[in-house]
Amino acid sequence: MDTESWKFLRSVCILSFLLGSCFVYQSLRVVVAQEDTKPAVTLQVNASNGAGRLIPETLFGIFFEEINHAGAGGLWAELVSNRGFEAGGQNTPSNIWPWSIVGDQSSVYVATDRSSCFERNKIALRMDVLCDSNGCPSGGVGVYNPGYWGMNIEEGKKYKVAFCVRSTGDIDLSVSLTSSNGSLTLASEKIIASASDVSKWTKKEVLLEAKGTDHGARLQLTTTKKGSIWIDQVSAMPVDTYKGHGFRNDLYQMMADIKPRFIRFPGGCFVEGEWLSNAFRWKETVGPWEERPGHFGDVWKYWTDDGLGHFEFFQLAEDIGAAPIWVFNNGISHNDEVETATIMPFVQEALDGIEFARGDANSTWGSVRAAMGRQEPFELKYVAIGNEDCGKTYYRGNYIVFYDAIKKAYPDIKIISNCDGSSRPLDHPADYYDFHIYTSASNLFSMYHQFDRTSRKGPKAFVSEYAVTGKDAGKGSLLAALAEAAFLIGLEKNSDIVEMASYAPLFVNTNDRRWNPDAIVFNSSHLYGTPSYWVQRFFAESSGSTLLTSTLKGNSSSLVASAISWKNNGQDYIRIKAVNFGATSVNMKVLVTGLDPNVMKVSGSKKTILTSTNVMDENSFTQPEKVAPHESLLEMAEEDLTVILPPHSFSSFDLLKESAKIRMTVSDSSSTL
Repeated sequence: MDTESWKFLRSVCILSFLLGSCFVYQSLRVVVAQEDTKPAVTLQVNASNGAGRLIPETLFGIFFEEINHAGAGGLWAELVSNRGFEAGGQNTPSNIWPWSIVGDQSSVYVATDRSSCFERNKIALRMDVLCDSNGCPSGGVGVYNPGYWGMNIEEGKKYKVAFCVRSTGDIDLSVSLTSSNGSLTLASEKIIASASDVSKWTKKEVLLEAKGTDHGARLQLTTTKKGSIWIDQVSAMPVDTYKGHGFRNDLYQMMADIKPRFIRFPGGCFVEGEWLSNAFRWKETVGPWEERPGHFGDVWKYWTDDGLGHFEFFQLAEDIGAAPIWVFNNGISHNDEVETATIMPFVQEALDGIEFARGDANSTWGSVRAAMGRQEPFELKYVAIGNEDCGKTYYRGNYIVFYDAIKKAYPDIKIISNCDGSSRPLDHPADYYDFHIYTSASNLFSMYHQFDRTSRKGPKAFVSEYAVTGKDAGKGSLLAALAEAAFLIGLEKNSDIVEMASYAPLFVNTNDRRWNPDAIVFNSSHLYGTPSYWVQRFFAESSGSTLLTSTLKGNSSSLVASAISWKNNGQDYIRIKAVNFGATSVNMKVLVTGLDPNVMKVSGSKKTILTSTNVMDENSFTQPEKVAPHESLLEMAEEDLTVILPPHSFSSFDLLKESAKIRMTVSDSSSTL
């Protein structure tokens, strides 16, 4: 055989080998693919009429605590921190932080004194200007306030600045919003008044329209006129807040998108205080904001001016369409307690707080509400007596006194006990018992069954605080969110005994993170939801819907699933939710039974999946939706739905129930919730 023939034969052999290998590989691929399409589990759903159970209208809500600067420097849109100079205490001179001077000690001298016109907050700031127009810097001297780690000032937006002032002489004061170092003026107005006009305390207001944007801006009050000026109760509020009610729009919207059915407020440990002397006292938070003394929250270690007070919480609940749940102090803090024999003043304070919300405009405390602009009562049907106080010495004795007094005056109000009744009956009367759980991801996933064996007799459960914490959570991981999703499906299935549930904490200002993790992370200008936040969005339609009986068959140790039905815009839907807590994908067949095929059928509508490449992935300001749900068209064969549950994922599948005679077309879509 010559050389050329040998080369040709060798080429033919190599080509035949490659073609054969390719055929074998393709055959194996087909076999593997066919194996993969066989469902590993089946979810059987009974959708027949009357087979389901109604889920309480109140099942999923939110818990707002003043922690992590959630309110002050967060949801409450006030830009000035320590607006009344009270944060340094009642002794003078005092620390005025975060206020600071513009100029130097040779040109301006500032100190606090007790000369304010407000009886409940006597501290004011005295500013002695030592230079005049010839000796002062061109921009003047004075004081500035950086707000809560910088004020978010945006071009074209308006800001209302108000403060009280008095002086021994004429004043020529510049009120300015500037860049963080004061070098660039974003907006400015002058306040000029004669000595006779400001010899007594006078309130001044200016409206500033920003000519530029700075997310770390500050408010300045400066002058070049020599003399002494007293300043107090300085406020800078964006004109654009939700309904003009003072709530920061973007943070409000993040809450509203959860569609909460209740809001528990104002705490939490914030209600108790480390000591009763620093506990939240609602009466100190109502009336004109200038007259509110503010207080130091000694649990979370920061001052609040209490602009977000008792009235504002009820207004927030109404705005967001959620039932208010007021948590009040029962005479117990972390470190001191009031004996039951002397608890009645605290009981009266709680009764007064209820009257403020529900009382007639002519009642003692209803009239205070009316004076704040609200004639008609707020709706209040739930109160909680204390927070996490069940083990304290005087809790049960105090509780009974509160319970009896409230039920006598307001028999319709539902009362929540701090004591857990999920494993054994309570030894005192209650409408609800409080259940809190912070634990690892694996433990919370296993708590899917937590309430399966709980007695259905007696009070209902309120899971008012739950979250994965510790190393599993990071600052808000996918792993934590998946465990929480499984836990919530368990609560949904046990909603005949669990009537309310809320994640904690809701908000964190990233500049003062007192707790990890949290649902919504923000700074002065930006925000994002953690994976735990997005999980709550999956349950937005659950409250008030119908829980369908569903059963998982097959190897489902790492799976949790449920089914609900609900109406939207006059159409009937079934939503399947499934958590795959395992590291491998799972094929799940959904078998919907109980529908007469001649009358009703189901078709695919949409699927939503929350997952990521790494189970410890988190969102951030630079990647706010690294772990976020993605929606797309759900395709299904005639009456047959087989879906793939990716590893470490939370998925929902919406099925449209429609007449068997009409087939509706659903267009493709791809978006984020």
